[in-house]
Amino acid sequence: MQRISTPLLALFIALVSAPVASVASDSSVVDGFVAGEYRSKAGTNLPYRLYSPGSAQRGQTLPLILYLHGSGGAGTDNRKQIVDGNALGTHVWIEPSLRQRHPAFVLAPQIPENATWHSSSDEPSVHVAALVELLDQLRSQLPIDALRVYVVGQSRGGFGAWDLIARYPDLFAAAVPLCGGGDTKRILSARGVVVWAFHGAKDATVLPLRSREMVDALRTVNPSVRYTEYPDVGHNVWTRAFAERELPEWLFAQRRR
Repeated sequence: MQRISTPLLALFIALVSAPVASVASDSSVVDGFVAGEYRSKAGTNLPYRLYSPGSAQRGQTLPLILYLHGSGGAGTDNRKQIVDGNALGTHVWIEPSLRQRHPAFVLAPQIPENATWHSSSDEPSVHVAALVELLDQLRSQLPIDALRVYVVGQSRGGFGAWDLIARYPDLFAAAVPLCGGGDTKRILSARGVVVWAFHGAKDATVLPLRSREMVDALRTVNPSVRYTEYPDVGHNVWTRAFAERELPEWLFAQRRR
């Protein structure tokens, strides 16, 4: 049975519209990210955090950024995916001046430590299947612009970002995979998704070759793919990528074709 544990519209707008300082002490709301849990049709539990800008006008729809955490965000506490090494990837989109120009929902699900966002089989991982169900339900209950759904992921989540746009190319307008990799044949189905990938040339955890292979493969059907490789950066490429001034404006300009 499908279930979202928090009442969506009323609770999200009421809590997130309040100043962050007034709710940060409540573990159910951290920096405006409200805790929830989704149970999929197959019985998979998916904890998540959802940030709502609380500023949508009547009849207005807003983009949604799906953030997939790295290994440091894995667990069952429904918190690690938005703090520490995963704080930049979730919080850059809610910086006050950017939020005024581009209000957006930010969804940050969490998978267990022994799970992955990607799968080498023809079927998606159980957590990705649950995530797609959750996205469908959120789009039916919140004013989300279906043409402006973006996926951003780092490390383990970078693999997930590549995997998601390959499996569900009609769902996403753009993707930002950081230090990831994937199936170079399957990614050809994402010819309509706009991509800006990042990697550090000194990454010894996920070799930059993994991103280069994906970018080269996708460029055969989508020449607009962007790729930034920092020569002096290791695995923590997110510290540079999310500081790129052009990135937010670039992302919010994308619409699904």
